[in-house]
Amino acid sequence: MRVLITGITGFVGSHMADYLLTKKGVEIYGIKRWSSRLRNIHHILEKIPPLLDCDITDYSAVRNALEKVQPDWVFHFAAQSYVHSSWTNPAGTITTNIIGTLNFLEAMRHLRINPRFQVAGSGEEYGLVREAELPITERSELRPVNPYAVSKVAQDLLCYEHYMSYGLNVIRTRAFNHEGPRRDNVFGIPSFAYQIARIENGLQEPTIKVGNLFAKRNWTDVRDMVKAYYLAMEKCKPGELYLIGSNAVYTVDECLQRLLQMSPEGKRTRVETDPEKVRPTEVPLLIGDYTKFVSQTGWKPEIPFEDTLRDTLNYWREFIGKGMY
Repeated sequence: MRVLITGITGFVGSHMADYLLTKKGVEIYGIKRWSSRLRNIHHILEKIPPLLDCDITDYSAVRNALEKVQPDWVFHFAAQSYVHSSWTNPAGTITTNIIGTLNFLEAMRHLRINPRFQVAGSGEEYGLVREAELPITERSELRPVNPYAVSKVAQDLLCYEHYMSYGLNVIRTRAFNHEGPRRDNVFGIPSFAYQIARIENGLQEPTIKVGNLFAKRNWTDVRDMVKAYYLAMEKCKPGELYLIGSNAVYTVDECLQRLLQMSPEGKRTRVETDPEKVRPTEVPLLIGDYTKFVSQTGWKPEIPFEDTLRDTLNYWREFIGKGMY
């Protein structure tokens, strides 16, 4: 089986590549931009074919990559996924997430190939959810409140439209927050872990800069999430929507406090709000019901969230220890 991973150099894509390497009979192909960092996959570069250079906003490049690989499955993770950046660069977010996805759908259609194509949606698409409306289900109303969320809604609906119009084998998922090693330190939990590691190494005063700490989420380890995505490809129905999450529900502040408890510097470290990290609009509650997905696949998260936090902190400790400040 030939599997193409878009965004293979990123957070989720690199973990998916690791997981696929444990499967027999799977050939792994990946695409990257010329400027992509390779640090997340440096340990597997000799185990997979050379990466293909491809800007997903370039239709010709996408078509050429698909024509060359002729994949049976496509995991589509390439995206502008940082919510904060979607306000500073909304056009870039829209172009990457919507046009980039459309290029794949249209290229598959014109090449007359029909691999299973998993599109990784986000719980952010639900936006402003009231407490009385929890838990979120596949039928919950979409109220996106940032450009990133809007782009993911459009991406998902384009996939649904191409399934209905052309019969493309689109596997639609919306995953709630997932964390773990390798996630960039512009995001909340890795930012906390990165700052703690710097404090432990005397590279930062014992003060952690934060944004809003009161948002409540359900959290899943990325290594469990990629297993869920694999099962989605195996067992889920094209065109259907599936939510993926866990029962680990905490506020961002609770996550921070747990990380601080894991550090010898935790008790003396102050927490300070940085206005630059506060979003123009905040999504206070994102707690999903993943019953439909479990009933279809039998998947369940296995990694305790405490381990996710500890592994994330240790990743940044190692990163700082190598002099990569």
